[in-house]
Amino acid sequence: MTERKKRTVHTAEFKAKVGLEAVRGVKTMSEIAQAYNVHPVMVGQWKKEILEQSKALFEAKRGPKPVDENASEDRLYGE
Repeated sequence: MTERKKRTVHTAEFKAKVGLEAVRGVKTMSEIAQAYNVHPVMVGQWKKEILEQSKALFEAKRGPKPVDENASEDRLYGE
């Protein structure tokens, strides 16, 4: 009887590190996978996830404030 290999659970930090290296595109997926001892498909999935979720980082940012003309007049005449 052979012992079964348990699945490794990678931390979010590790996934981000590997995924960002794949996004940079300096090395191929296979080179990255071999360096970090993971399957190339996982590297591709983590890269895809980073690219999809990166949009959410900038959605919460505020744009320019709308100009309210009445508020500026009230402030000027209030002094």
